Amino acid sequence: MTLETIDIIIIAGYAIALLGIALFVSREPEGHEKNTEDYFLAGRALPWWAIGASLIASNISAEQIIGQSGQGFAVGMAIAAYEWQAAIVLIIVAKYFLPIFLKRKIYTMPQFLQQRYGDGVKNLMSVFWVALYTAVNLTTVLWLGGLAVDTLTGWGVMASMMALAGFAALYSLYGGLKAVALTDIIQVVILILGGFAITWFALEALPADGALGGLGYLMQEMPGHFEMILDEDHPAYSDLPGIWTLLGGLWVLHFSYWGFNQYIIQRALGAESLGEAQKGLAFAAFLKLLVPFIVVIPGIAAVILAQQGDLNATALAGASDRTYGELMGFAPAGLRGLVFAALIAAVVSSLASMMNSISTIFTMDLYRSARPNENEHHYVMVGRITAFTAMAIALVLARPFIGGFASAFQTVQEYTGYIAPGVVIVFLLGFFDKKANAAGAFTALIGSVVLNVVVNAVFPELPFVVRIWIVFLVGLVAAAVVSRVTTAPEEDRTVHLEDIAFGTSTLFNTLAAITVAILVGLYVILW
Repeated sequence: MTLETIDIIIIAGYAIALLGIALFVSREPEGHEKNTEDYFLAGRALPWWAIGASLIASNISAEQIIGQSGQGFAVGMAIAAYEWQAAIVLIIVAKYFLPIFLKRKIYTMPQFLQQRYGDGVKNLMSVFWVALYTAVNLTTVLWLGGLAVDTLTGWGVMASMMALAGFAALYSLYGGLKAVALTDIIQVVILILGGFAITWFALEALPADGALGGLGYLMQEMPGHFEMILDEDHPAYSDLPGIWTLLGGLWVLHFSYWGFNQYIIQRALGAESLGEAQKGLAFAAFLKLLVPFIVVIPGIAAVILAQQGDLNATALAGASDRTYGELMGFAPAGLRGLVFAALIAAVVSSLASMMNSISTIFTMDLYRSARPNENEHHYVMVGRITAFTAMAIALVLARPFIGGFASAFQTVQEYTGYIAPGVVIVFLLGFFDKKANAAGAFTALIGSVVLNVVVNAVFPELPFVVRIWIVFLVGLVAAAVVSRVTTAPEEDRTVHLEDIAFGTSTLFNTLAAITVAILVGLYVILW
């Protein structure tokens, strides 16, 4: 499996075009020096289509494409719960959370926590998020991206990771969020086209009449891989515990990721208006419906292809995360270059987004608090240095942190699950409970980690989705009780909901209704 001349030309053309567009959109008017709002929030001028495309391009990283394709191979469509339930969460975030964030004109999630709870909570979460994004998120995307590139090119995983990291840094360090968000429009188009190409060729390789016939054949031969709700005797039940994927802690993970995750929500914070931000999230919710069809279905097809001898069954049995890289070989010359470019698009978009978010939190929430009197140029430079440093650290940590796990996707969910309940509790109480205070916030955040460890030690067989749900419910009650038996927060720290408009446009409501109806239909068909 090699890249031919036409593939290399396509990949090179993609790279040159992306860099050129990034530099072009990052230009500032003559006499205007890029300030922190320009660099970290794109001047608060992003339109809805850029927000929606950038959200999906940032989310559909190597973790999704490679990790979920591997889970499609090992488990099946049940893993699509991570994508389809997210669509509903995006709609809720757009309607009920964004109005609060944009009303306060914040740069970062820690900044909201500072306004609501004080410096202690802000500093704790700033350090945590910088560490998590660097040691878990960046490393995961680098490692999985490196695996896929190595499978196709033979460069070696470390060399592949270095190439991906360097490319992401080239176009994102100078332009900041504006360069990332606007180039993501190209990224998401290439990503979806390349993803559908892989799906098409994988299905066509099955012993059936064409790609659509291949899908029918796959559903007939592997009905267990097309069930959204797994039985208790299923080997993957501990990761996707049947009905609890709908009723349990998966929602906590979704709200933590889509509602309070800096490198996701930062696009909406850079919107030119609340209406544009909400339309952008509704657009992203619709695009989320497509993701399983371009990442999970090919993984399921790989099971049959491996049985036929068309894929290396031994390699896939030992490391399902190699599934997508193996499938890329089915694309013919030329289209293989497009698919390779789509993979690069997914990886570098996510890397650039994470770099920008790490630099935003470190610079605006930690560094600027310590040195508040520097000029705007100084803070932008610190942001660039921070982003570069985080990427260098992630390159060193990728193999020891992620390389030894069978499924990097599930590993990330496990890591995130230790703090996600506390994060969601702190924000929800901050929004809707005027009595919530710093003591309650610390109870939720620290208690989330401690209680997760305790429950996992006492009940090691308990599915982590159920464990997260238990921790969330206990933590919510504990934080509310502690807030009420300690000093009440100052009035100016609470959120006054009466001053915030939660109404949404007819277009948003229509898109939301269509998205929910499609989701209900999918679950009915694949229950």
